[in-house]
Amino acid sequence: MTSLGERLLVDGELVAAGSGRTFDNVNPATEEVIGAAPDADATDVEKAVGAARRAFDTGTWSTDVEFRRHCLTQLRDALRANVEELRSIVVAEAGSPVSLTGAIQLEGPIGFIDHYVDLLGSYEFERPLPEKEFYGTATSRVVRREAAGVVGAITPWNYPFYLNIAKSAAALAAGCTVVLKPAPDTPFSALALGAIAAGHTDLPAGVLNVVSTADNAVAQILATHPDVDHVTLTGSTGTGRTVMGAASETVKRVTLELGGKSAAVVLDDADLTQIVPGLALGVCVHAGQGCAALTRLLVPRHKLDEAVGILEAAMRQMPWGDPADPGNVMGPVINAAQRDKVLSYYRAAAREGRVVLGGKPQDRFERGYYVEPTLITDIDPKSSVAQDEIFGPAIVVLPFDDDEDALRIAENTIFGLSGAVHSADFDRAMGLARRMRTGTVGVNGGMWFDVQSPFGGYKQSGLGREWGTEGLEDFLETKTIAWPTARTKES
Repeated sequence: MTSLGERLLVDGELVAAGSGRTFDNVNPATEEVIGAAPDADATDVEKAVGAARRAFDTGTWSTDVEFRRHCLTQLRDALRANVEELRSIVVAEAGSPVSLTGAIQLEGPIGFIDHYVDLLGSYEFERPLPEKEFYGTATSRVVRREAAGVVGAITPWNYPFYLNIAKSAAALAAGCTVVLKPAPDTPFSALALGAIAAGHTDLPAGVLNVVSTADNAVAQILATHPDVDHVTLTGSTGTGRTVMGAASETVKRVTLELGGKSAAVVLDDADLTQIVPGLALGVCVHAGQGCAALTRLLVPRHKLDEAVGILEAAMRQMPWGDPADPGNVMGPVINAAQRDKVLSYYRAAAREGRVVLGGKPQDRFERGYYVEPTLITDIDPKSSVAQDEIFGPAIVVLPFDDDEDALRIAENTIFGLSGAVHSADFDRAMGLARRMRTGTVGVNGGMWFDVQSPFGGYKQSGLGREWGTEGLEDFLETKTIAWPTARTKES
């Protein structure tokens, strides 16, 4: 498909997998092979980790802030120069609607690099503490923030380019070196990033390495390797538990951005007609393959039928199909296994509740991993359909009796990634939002997704934050240095 997706990046060189093996990259909208990606094995990953270790230990990358700003600026400019080829990659391998590539899937994250370029111009990597006397000796102290070391970055397939940038740019800005391992379903987005970095920036050899593989077990090497200091993963909560357990063997730092089952709470004084259609769009866009999607709609019990009717009408009108058509907001799910998983939840919904719309295998397309937008209600809030992250275009509508009941239902999951509250009374909505144990909350349609806003989860939705100043600090260690002030003055 593209020359940008043909080689690993290891120690500054674009290379084939050591074994020579490749694996097919499949377009989920057509089931056609769009190209072959190098299939790295343990030996390739060992080389990449070794290169990252040497670059961190023997180079000046971790200490030269201005050079890091220079290289990140080069990377941003080179990505923009190749944006059309990158756009075709994202649409073809992720099945993403092309309309999203003007925002979160591509152009947005390229622009987000500016956040770290600007932050490095002002961030205080060293700050003094007040002089203090210890046992009769005046003591001076400074607190330093230093790069954590070698970072293993493991990314998923739903928003591949965005997540590759989110992790790599933050770690590089902090002065870390990186081994990036993308999902086997979307290797080209990462390999293209590596090719552009190698060909158009002054990044030293080994600072950024990219290894694609069909074997997800290879990711375990990054989680257990003694030369990797920090692992950052975006993926399911189950995968996060596995990686966290593996990383514990060497007590690595871990950043986890995991699953969600986020609730949109619409209080009894809110206007459903102004709110619900937007929630329908949010759950259908990119076939519902977003961890922060508001997949549970909580409404007052006496407004349940009204809410379901508005939601059904909006979802029936949702344009979906070929992701290359800019009129569609939803394409396929990523692969056959994900399609089958979503359909299994649809069958469970039919057994345990009422499927108002969708809920069955689609018959619109002969090929492609498409599923129908699906609306579910009359279901127990504790059922699997109302508790599990389906990761498909499905929304569950649940009734509540009062504000406390709404909060109880919203909080009654293992997740805490995002949420929303709507009310005509701003203070009432804010009061509920402040009590929700989630990493982000939108009040009355407020948008939190921005490069300056830290993003991450409570509970089993993850550890750490991306973006904001917190996204840089996630990849920094803290060191305190102290010395006797009097001795310094005498010398």
